[in-house]
Amino acid sequence: MKQVGNGMQYKDYYKIMGVARDAGQDEIKRAYRKLARKYHPDVSKETDAEAKFKELGEAYEVLKDPEKRAAYDQLGANWKAGEDFRPPPNWDEGFEFSGGGFTGDEASAYSDFFEQLFGRAGFGQATGGQQSFHAQGQDSHAKIHIDLEDSFHGAVRNISLSVPELNAQGQVQVKHRSLNVKIPKGIKPGQHIKLAGQGDPGVRGGKAGDLFLEIAFNNHPLYRVLESDVYLDLPVAPWEAVLGAKMKVPTPEGQVDLKIPPNSKPGNKLRLKGRGLPGPSPGDFFVVLQIALPPADTEKAKAAYEKMQQAFDFNPRQYLGV
Repeated sequence: MKQVGNGMQYKDYYKIMGVARDAGQDEIKRAYRKLARKYHPDVSKETDAEAKFKELGEAYEVLKDPEKRAAYDQLGANWKAGEDFRPPPNWDEGFEFSGGGFTGDEASAYSDFFEQLFGRAGFGQATGGQQSFHAQGQDSHAKIHIDLEDSFHGAVRNISLSVPELNAQGQVQVKHRSLNVKIPKGIKPGQHIKLAGQGDPGVRGGKAGDLFLEIAFNNHPLYRVLESDVYLDLPVAPWEAVLGAKMKVPTPEGQVDLKIPPNSKPGNKLRLKGRGLPGPSPGDFFVVLQIALPPADTEKAKAAYEKMQQAFDFNPRQYLGV
């Protein structure tokens, strides 16, 4: 099932350029040159020449670059041009790329679709030019997802990386490799793990580049992370919030005893200092209170709610003036 987007529309770059999805790089280059002459605003008589020319340039920017093209192909061919679109979760995980990438300004010169996919700092852009004798290989980059518990305890994980390359026909193909990676304790989302010598190979005996792995966390069924702090939404019964209570709550390092103060309100935060992500300055663990209403699914339960209605002179909408 396709996800409903927020106004961002899918762009079929192959359709824009009039080439098949398995077209070679030479064919893509020829198609671009032909259409660029047709739609160049200085010579074209088409009413929408400027928009067509810009759209063509965006399509060529992706399809001429094996890394961007392979990433784009990874989204699949089942989307229709103009259809609302949102990238699938973790769509770019484990995708290895090299080069300098785009700045935010360069990416924003194209459509929202392009910027969403390729606008983040460091997304690969192949570099041209001649390499010198004994040249060092380029550094490579990839994003990987780990579990929150990996950061709390440290871990060794096997990761799979996809590396795009051109075959003899100028078509993009993807090869795969696996690495065992040590996840250091206390690592945060957005930080990087450097693997020396695991980037692109050097030329004629030159030193290989390094591989930088950007860390992201998998969604957790209980916790969410903000910088070094960890948050847990804790459901409490109305009487526990009003009267106060003692209870056990889970944390990534085991259960702890927690005291709920009387007259607590929904959204109140209780802080457990130093129980967030570990490190020289560890984060905190926040328990966010949520009031859970018991269901009125029996006559006895309904009667209890009716008694509450009679016992309280309470209007939760008073601040609205109604």
